[in-house]
Amino acid sequence: MRISLDYALALLPLLPAAVLLCDLLDNPLPIVGGWIGFIWSGKWVGVPLHELFGDVDVPPVGTQLLAYLILAVLGLVATNSLVPKIKFYTLRKGISGKDLGKRGTSIADKEIPEALGIVPGSIFLICLILCLVGSATWDPAKLLVCNSALLSICFMLFLGFSDDVLDWPWRYKLFLPTVASLPLLCCYNGSTSIVVPIQLRQFLMQEGKLTQFGLFLCHFVTVDQKADGAIVNLGLLYLIYMGLLSVFCTNAINIYAGINGLETGQSYIIGCAILLHNLVEIRAESASLDNHVFSAMIMLPFIAVTLGILRHNWYPASVFVGDTYCYFSGMTFAVVGILGHFSKTLLLFFIPQIINFIWSTPQLFRFVPCPRHRLPRFNQKSGLMEPSTFPCDKRQYRWLKLRPDDVEVANMTVINLCLQILGPMSEHNLCVVLLGFQVLCCGLSFLLRYKFAQLIFDE
Repeated sequence: MRISLDYALALLPLLPAAVLLCDLLDNPLPIVGGWIGFIWSGKWVGVPLHELFGDVDVPPVGTQLLAYLILAVLGLVATNSLVPKIKFYTLRKGISGKDLGKRGTSIADKEIPEALGIVPGSIFLICLILCLVGSATWDPAKLLVCNSALLSICFMLFLGFSDDVLDWPWRYKLFLPTVASLPLLCCYNGSTSIVVPIQLRQFLMQEGKLTQFGLFLCHFVTVDQKADGAIVNLGLLYLIYMGLLSVFCTNAINIYAGINGLETGQSYIIGCAILLHNLVEIRAESASLDNHVFSAMIMLPFIAVTLGILRHNWYPASVFVGDTYCYFSGMTFAVVGILGHFSKTLLLFFIPQIINFIWSTPQLFRFVPCPRHRLPRFNQKSGLMEPSTFPCDKRQYRWLKLRPDDVEVANMTVINLCLQILGPMSEHNLCVVLLGFQVLCCGLSFLLRYKFAQLIFDE
């Protein structure tokens, strides 16, 4: 009964995007029938590629989305069927670990296959390559953008898998995502300007002249005086921001983890939110329609392969996705945010991850002791998860203690904070609560993006 309820809950984040997608899709029967008829006829056999795809018109958006959806469904089926097979290979090679959240239970010593994120990552790349082949036939100019996306995601998939096997130090995990983002930044051809909120423009320009603060900013950026301070061109700083965005996305998923289903669950919800944002913009026929179609092309297979691995990573997990999946998913989000030209909107969907990063900062930068594992601890007597802690003296870290005389302090993660606020709970319920919080934050993000933004920006 609980499994059926979990399946129903898993479909809720996808429901709004699915409804909108059905409205945008063209009638699939004649389109798919035409594809099958062309393949079955054999007319394509022996025809040179330049003649076969020479003058192909750009298909309607609905037809493109239909093709991407079909590939996504195939990716879902492939991921779901291959994970049980591939996990035996990782076990045989010793790429496995124990579930630290099950200490004291009968399955505490059971070896669980790790790094299974390589399966959805590889299938996703195959789907993306097939999408690239299709896109290149009617829009060769997109080939550079697609190849840069493939290169960045493939690099991070490789880094994640090698980290699961070799356990890289953290300094490499911070540096290498920056290198992986370089192909994206090299082919980025969008604007490097930002729109200044209406309420802040008075600090840049008054009565048609730059203020002292505006003059100071001009040493680093360009304030558009013709727009009366409404637009600021950040130039190189904007590219640096996007490089840092790649580092944040890849590591934000990684540090907000530790319980069954949380890594894949949060990525699935963020992916659904991004897809919904893309479809809303496509339906509105916005000026950046092509960018959102490109983003939807990436998100549809990503959501599908994530849903395929989530079934096996859900509590009780039969596989661990490892850093392989965390880096792959984070870079995928960075790719669509940068190349889709909505990097600022992307950050709105990362509200829980931003909160977790800010709350974790004292431990991450060693202002507060940081143990290797900060995941919650399992109480054998109650069978519930409780906040994990680190020891300290009575006089230390009083600003973090619930009681002044405590000699231990809870590790600074949103997972432990949730247990401190709501009390001990089972691992399954804890994951559901955290993912529910992710859904609420994504809903809030849409209100901020489409309602609140109208109050601080021009129409």
